[in-house]
Amino acid sequence: MTKKIRVAVLYGGRSGEHEVSLKSAASVVRHLDRARFEVVPVSIDKSGLWQLNDLRPIEQADGESLTIQRDAPEVRLARTTDGQVALMRIADGAAPGARESPGAPEVQAIDVVFPVMHGPLCEDGTIQGLLELADVAYVGSGVLASALSMDKDIAKRLAGLAGIPVAPYRALTQTAYERAPDAVLASIPETLNLPVFVKPCNMGSSVGVHKVKAWAGLRAALEDAFRYDVKVLVEQGIDAREIEVAVLEGEPTFVSLASELNPNPQHDFYSYEAKYLDPAGATVDLPAKLEPDRMERVRALAAEAFGTFECSGFARVDFFLDRQSGTFFFNEINTLPGFTAISMYPKMMDASGVPYPALLSRLVDLAVERHRKRHALARDYAA
Repeated sequence: MTKKIRVAVLYGGRSGEHEVSLKSAASVVRHLDRARFEVVPVSIDKSGLWQLNDLRPIEQADGESLTIQRDAPEVRLARTTDGQVALMRIADGAAPGARESPGAPEVQAIDVVFPVMHGPLCEDGTIQGLLELADVAYVGSGVLASALSMDKDIAKRLAGLAGIPVAPYRALTQTAYERAPDAVLASIPETLNLPVFVKPCNMGSSVGVHKVKAWAGLRAALEDAFRYDVKVLVEQGIDAREIEVAVLEGEPTFVSLASELNPNPQHDFYSYEAKYLDPAGATVDLPAKLEPDRMERVRALAAEAFGTFECSGFARVDFFLDRQSGTFFFNEINTLPGFTAISMYPKMMDASGVPYPALLSRLVDLAVERHRKRHALARDYAA
């Protein structure tokens, strides 16, 4: 009998998208193939505490969000004496690999980490760096691709260098804004026209995003966005359709059919509320109602972006389609897209012939293979 792969599903996190992660992780846990994988739920609460949760009550509840169990033991990643990466229950005086000693904390070996977390410290290369240091296989992009993709300013610069069209925008640092707020506010209308979108540079799920229709509202929008990040984007609003494409690593790269988001008019744009709080927040056309050449164009751009950022595993690439010019503008690339029951990445993959359970299996397999290849590289750690 083939040994099951033990997958630590990492969820929660110290970001404004903590609650979104709980929803995404619930779907991942529900759909991971139990014939192949043993699921180990590991939470990170808003204070940064890692806890090993009991899977049984989670599966019995079958809720829309995973819980973080209050009495769950605190754990940390460790390497045992036999070379395995494990989750070790924290106890004073305990050492990794000492499970045979009386009173030692329980040590649970893991094979792969599936980080189902969104936002800063979760998908910006931070947790990926920790997992690299722990030398454990993990799902998704590495440190470089995660960091580049998370910073919307750097992402747009890199996309532009690759020849992918980018709409006009300004990047503002909190330091520059606080030094001369009036001057900064006065400079925006010199290069951009109303409406504009203000958004934190390193957030997702539309947290802290505002559509500004009058310059009088720009100050409040900037100050709210600066609550979430030290760098903020002011983007030119364009009369555009919102098009998304899901990409899955492979030879060749697998690119889904594109979808189109149609926000409910009462939300004005695809806000956090429209995405996660209002069941009628938006309608979706899947596939998007595009002419065949337009569909192929946006899929090609998505594959180009995936390669440009050197992504691994999977990503969702978002575009604006200008209604006037017919140009696709790169909006952002998300290396850990939402996996909730209503998230577009799994929906697009399913519509393109890759059902949710098969998608998750593929992502875990890619993580294992990537880790194996990296270990096959020649390395010399001699002093």
